[in-house]
Amino acid sequence: MKFLLPLFLLVASINSFAQQPFVLGQVEKINSEMLKETRTLNIYLPEGYSADSAKTYPVIYLLDGSANEDFIHIVGLVQYLTMIEIMPKSIVVGIANVDRKRDFTFPTTVKEDLKDFPTTGKSEKFISFIEKELQPFIQKKYKTNENKTIIGQSLGGLLATEILLKKPQLFTNYMIISPSLWWDNESLLTEAPKYLEKQTKPGLKVYLSVGAEGKVMEGDAKKLAEILNQKTNIKLDFLPLPDENHLTILHNSIYKGLGILYPKKK
Repeated sequence: MKFLLPLFLLVASINSFAQQPFVLGQVEKINSEMLKETRTLNIYLPEGYSADSAKTYPVIYLLDGSANEDFIHIVGLVQYLTMIEIMPKSIVVGIANVDRKRDFTFPTTVKEDLKDFPTTGKSEKFISFIEKELQPFIQKKYKTNENKTIIGQSLGGLLATEILLKKPQLFTNYMIISPSLWWDNESLLTEAPKYLEKQTKPGLKVYLSVGAEGKVMEGDAKKLAEILNQKTNIKLDFLPLPDENHLTILHNSIYKGLGILYPKKK
């Protein structure tokens, strides 16, 4: 019997150790007047981050940033590429979804879309939320610098393209993956040259990628690349990935894209 107590303590100690949580990031809540709702943010802080340090970090804003969407594996890529010194240590802000069809789309004139997706068409409010509430919140609370990246795929890619065309100053880097430019009969693509005529912000970097995703999506991405290539203030990298499809492209594309945005110094 005298051996039972030490054995019990050993097992309890092992169980206690095994039950310690593995923390990948932290969760913030932001009350949005623009959206009239509370939004959840998933925040990844790089190794060595300290609120007391003078060091500042680039920020990556991730659309579809819920924990059960893209946050975990994008953070994994950022951590890995940081570890092997491909890119600088960065903060990742995952914007958890409430209604992505509502937030990522501008109004459409296509009756079928209005019928199938009745909440759509509120991207203007969501962009205002990013500009006037989200970015100031992150800049005030965390040690950030002026380098800001947005990542968006599919409808998120549509939104990232809309921001690039209408509010280019919000980000320095745009990672646009498989953008749904078919929305509203490709009206954003049609109007892109008009928006770009007014742009003067220098040094914008755009990474655009599409997989084997059908004639429309592939053709639209190529058209967008051709339009962006005409602007001297935009550095465009267009990377088709024909071995990927709409479901598989994001992870591999972001891995390659971050390497392009942050080329390793020789």
